[in-house]
Amino acid sequence: MTLRRLASRIAGLALITAILVVCAMSREMPMARAETLPEGAFIDLAGGRIHAIIRGQGPDLVMIHGANGNARDFSFSLIGHMANEFRVIAFDRPGFGFSDDFGGVESPIHQADILRAAARALDVETPIVLGHSYGGTVALAWALRAADDVAGLTLLAPVTHPWPGDLGLWYRLTASPLGRYLILPTIAALAPRRAVENALAGVFSPDPVPEGYLDHLGFRQTMRRDQLALNAQQVNSLIGYVEAMYPGYPALTMPIEIVHGTADETVGIDIHAERMLREVESVNLTRLDNGGHMPHHAQPEAVAEAIRRTYQRAQ
Repeated sequence: MTLRRLASRIAGLALITAILVVCAMSREMPMARAETLPEGAFIDLAGGRIHAIIRGQGPDLVMIHGANGNARDFSFSLIGHMANEFRVIAFDRPGFGFSDDFGGVESPIHQADILRAAARALDVETPIVLGHSYGGTVALAWALRAADDVAGLTLLAPVTHPWPGDLGLWYRLTASPLGRYLILPTIAALAPRRAVENALAGVFSPDPVPEGYLDHLGFRQTMRRDQLALNAQQVNSLIGYVEAMYPGYPALTMPIEIVHGTADETVGIDIHAERMLREVESVNLTRLDNGGHMPHHAQPEAVAEAIRRTYQRAQ
């Protein structure tokens, strides 16, 4: 094959890919929104709307989801465990699920401020704040910004401290202009469901992915190009924010319960939860032997007990 013919084929393939991406992008949002419908209420704030799933009555329990997720991660099972004891408010973080992006919020501190404003609009008072993974960082930011407004924290496999090394090839690529403007839109448009299932299996490992979880979370909702791009931006910048935040943790005096699997390969227990235990007097750590990154699905009763302990300690 001549060089000219090879170049012509590459150009043709690039053109076809671009056409497919543009076509898919034009229908992506309506399809994503049609696949999963809002389960909760919308709170109007300056800059946009926040979506919240609200269930039950009692003391306020706020839930904040992790990276590239949405509040339906909690409505799959955990909200059902707790709605008989608490008024549960599970937020879609800005730019995720059905919440507006508020201009593309990168900082977990800014996200915490937006969610606090949404909570105030719902007349939430001194809640227990639960955060999973990246949402654990947002929950800690909430506590650092307004300690008197938090009764206690329940953190599930939280990101709390700087970690050694980088985040790997995927995040290096998606942080680049090539990733943002070509790779992520292509993946959002063309990635097969099987690839997402494999990625989920890696996050849950060694625990199994519950049957029906991806359909409940929303396959197309999870693969929206704007959400993928925002998630990449947030995760790539996260280490800088936790470097600024963690010196303030020892001053936190509210009860903090952490649940973390010992086999979690997404957020290592030694780097994060164990260090919190050493540095913050009010931390109690529940280690789940051979547990992965999704304790609220693998061992929901252990998480429910941690929430109850947080509330009891707060009294």
